[in-house]
Amino acid sequence: MAFTQASIHAQIATDQLLNSSRSTTNNGTNDPRDEKKKDSTEVNTASIDPNLYMWHVDERFGNIQPIPADTAFHHFQNSNLVEGVMGHSNYLGNLGSPSLSRIYFDRSEFSQYLFMDPYSSFYVNPQDFYFANARMPYTNLTYYKSGSQVNGEERFKAYFSVNVNKRLAFGFNIDYLYGRGFYADQSTAHFNGALFGSYTGERYQTHLILNSFNLKMIENGGITDDRYITDPLAMSEGKKTYEPANIPTVLTDTWNRNKDFYAFFTQRYNLGFRREKKKEKEKGKEGEKEKKEKETEFVPITSFIHTLKVEKASRSFISLSEAKDFYPNTYINKDSLVSRDSTSYTSIKNTFAIALLEGFNKYAQSGLTGFISHEIRQYNLMNADSVSVDKYTENEVYVGGELSRKGGHLLHYSAVGEVGMLKESIGQFRVKGNLDLNFRLFKDTVTLIARGNISNTLPSFYMRHYHSNHFYWDNDLTKEFKTKIEGEFAVKRWGTNLKIGVENVKNYTYFDSNALPAQYSGSIQILGATLSQNFQAGIFHLDNEISYQKSGNLSIIPLPELSLYHNLYLETKLAKKVLSLQLGADVRYFTKYNAPAYTPAIGNFNLQDETSAVKIGGYPIVDIYANLHLKRTRIFVMYYHVNQGMGVSNAFYVPHYPINPRSFKIGISWNFYD
Repeated sequence: MAFTQASIHAQIATDQLLNSSRSTTNNGTNDPRDEKKKDSTEVNTASIDPNLYMWHVDERFGNIQPIPADTAFHHFQNSNLVEGVMGHSNYLGNLGSPSLSRIYFDRSEFSQYLFMDPYSSFYVNPQDFYFANARMPYTNLTYYKSGSQVNGEERFKAYFSVNVNKRLAFGFNIDYLYGRGFYADQSTAHFNGALFGSYTGERYQTHLILNSFNLKMIENGGITDDRYITDPLAMSEGKKTYEPANIPTVLTDTWNRNKDFYAFFTQRYNLGFRREKKKEKEKGKEGEKEKKEKETEFVPITSFIHTLKVEKASRSFISLSEAKDFYPNTYINKDSLVSRDSTSYTSIKNTFAIALLEGFNKYAQSGLTGFISHEIRQYNLMNADSVSVDKYTENEVYVGGELSRKGGHLLHYSAVGEVGMLKESIGQFRVKGNLDLNFRLFKDTVTLIARGNISNTLPSFYMRHYHSNHFYWDNDLTKEFKTKIEGEFAVKRWGTNLKIGVENVKNYTYFDSNALPAQYSGSIQILGATLSQNFQAGIFHLDNEISYQKSGNLSIIPLPELSLYHNLYLETKLAKKVLSLQLGADVRYFTKYNAPAYTPAIGNFNLQDETSAVKIGGYPIVDIYANLHLKRTRIFVMYYHVNQGMGVSNAFYVPHYPINPRSFKIGISWNFYD
């Protein structure tokens, strides 16, 4: 779709991110049209369309979470980078390829279908989907292009939403990505299409998403020798250096293909009453006199909630020309150098909840929700006989509740917990809470946030069971026990945001150096701190982010100690102040570490072999760019990786997968209201 989570995160100031989660009351019944917010660059949204409102819905309860419309041009040049706006992620180099965040606290747990996890730059979960409500039909078209017709990247996004009436809206989105790849056998072709609809009445609300993903990727296994990048003159014997397309790679005739479809449906019915409210109007002819006019408003007291998610996914891995002895083990096609792996997954999850809502009178300062959920999952795996299919079925039943206060300005909190009751969920639990305090200091608002969670959960099914030609396991893994606390301090006027967190993990589950699931039975502590500090002097700006991490066991959880992002730019308005302009350069940098490698046959990241491990990092990636915003149109031009070949050339985001060479990138995004 025409928006990405990363670009939105970069465009919304800290207080707006906080407000987006608390701006709806605990019942989730606030109409998103009641929210009128500005983005981080203070774009006058009234000149675009004052009646466009957008929101997410919570995947568990379907609560409406208003968000600003995507109109900002700050960081627009980075909105299509797989490494993310701030460059937090390692990836294979090509657009749409698998990625993994270097920032530990940004990582998500392995999902039940973990093969889609590395494609987070393209895949959209239900809670990240955009709903819209506008007075006129709304369309966004976005196009990105880089490189030539031989090695370039292209991406096209279209988002459309139209209202039938004030409450009912529907639409669709399309996202097509094609990365040809600078290096051999590296191309990607992804397609995402979705239909959606929403009805936001006073008593009844419903949201529906039908979302389909088709991801195709050619795998090259990385280059055969890193010296083609680190010491190109030696590899070419002092002659002309190799072009990227001519550098030999490990694999040929190898593909990964992932398909995923989900239907997400949530509905809520509110019980309540109508009461009178007073509305003040001015009498123009009588000066400042006020007229009190009686109106009524609906006050919800109790909500009955139902949420349904149905998901069906499949993966195939095909390799037609494997080198002999390339894989240490072969379990199915033992007499052939060909792999044709496949697996499929189906899930149906229902959640039923009753919510006693906050805010209907002065004594109802908190909301209380109780819920029960049931999920049935079925997996199909290959069998070693190469003919039959192994079928697994898992059931999970959880009960839980949430206590929260999301209205008001000074104090907000939320605590939600669930415990497993039947089948595979027995013994599993999750408790998560957060609290934020907002107070005035020197004509500004200071925000203090505390977060914490405790969980005891069974590792993902595919970490316990997987059958393929070269990787075959059925593990008896124990539950992971995690505790985490985090604090955050933010002052918008100072441009300051500081987050500090610590997590303790017992029975940490990961892919080891043989790309096999493993568990570390002891405890590992991870400390992380991120400071964002922005400066401005007239039209000149300097945005900074510094992340520090410390892993208690670098051989199991390798992390770079420092990750940096700096963005120096000037911002001004031209052409009678209708054209906004940014000119600048940004740089990403992280210290050297033994980063996880990537194994195509399992489509995931794993630890490197200690005997042949290579460190990546210690290498800056510099881009120069220009951003323009004119009314409904945003445009950027960028010279990516402009410092290629300068200084130490350890230009890798993933071991043996080089960063793309310098290239020219452009992007344009149009908003239409008709």
